[in-house]
Amino acid sequence: MNEAINRMIQKRNPENSEDYENALKEIIQEIALLGLSRSDFFTHAAFYGGTALRIFYGLPRYSEDLDFSLESPDASFDLDKYLKYIEHELSAYNFKMTVRKKMKTKESAVQSAFIKGNTVTSIMEISDNPSSVSGIHPDALIRIKVEVDTNPPAGAGYQNLYGLNPAQYCARLYDEPSLFAGKIHAVLCRDYKNRVKGRDFFDYVWYLQRGSKVNLLHLQNRMVQSEKWNPEETLTLDALKKLLAERFVEVNYESAKEDVSRFLRPEDRQSLSLWNSRFFDDLTERYLFSSESDH
Repeated sequence: MNEAINRMIQKRNPENSEDYENALKEIIQEIALLGLSRSDFFTHAAFYGGTALRIFYGLPRYSEDLDFSLESPDASFDLDKYLKYIEHELSAYNFKMTVRKKMKTKESAVQSAFIKGNTVTSIMEISDNPSSVSGIHPDALIRIKVEVDTNPPAGAGYQNLYGLNPAQYCARLYDEPSLFAGKIHAVLCRDYKNRVKGRDFFDYVWYLQRGSKVNLLHLQNRMVQSEKWNPEETLTLDALKKLLAERFVEVNYESAKEDVSRFLRPEDRQSLSLWNSRFFDDLTERYLFSSESDH
């Protein structure tokens, strides 16, 4: 087994097939970031979202997708140009996977691609333990979505952070207040339809627990782009708290808990019993501050 991959597995200490599958996804995510860092991708784009938090901040839940945003709108950007770097790096670590751009079925500023491979074959590449694939269908596929927003809202801040595994690399990320703005936008504006993304609410509390501040300007621009805020008005912290309180009343918390539970360790699931609108209102009122605040 490759020494670098072995280090990554030992760090996660998997105990069953589900643990090995989650570990595999995270290893592939980091290899993909390493591949992108070997190109000029991060001179144009920044990493954000749940996987960015998981890899660089230790968010205590698993995350599936790789989300990126260009620094400024660019309709000519082509994600396909960078997929070969991901595929080459995966091949260098003996992963037999395809990386293909998704053809659009409707007009969108978001470009997508999928990293795909056989789950059992890929897990056996990182484990010599037969129980690591117990219960997994032999034809099961691992799929990791890569998305790039080519028409990003303005006002984000950026930072360069460094990874060590499977090799040293540098990735460009949104800074923490801008990451938090993206998450609050998801809490407020995501169309949940029949299934609430409890991951949004788990991450929201995690940010509050860290004492993160929110980039209000970037959040406002996101909401204007989503047609959820009047561009003639300034989004204040008090206005934001009111919007959040209205959202918290609408949420089906049982659905939210069901969604996020499978991404959490058993010890982290216990806190979900506290979830209701009063819980989120109280934490928001006492712990949500803007990046311009003196608190």
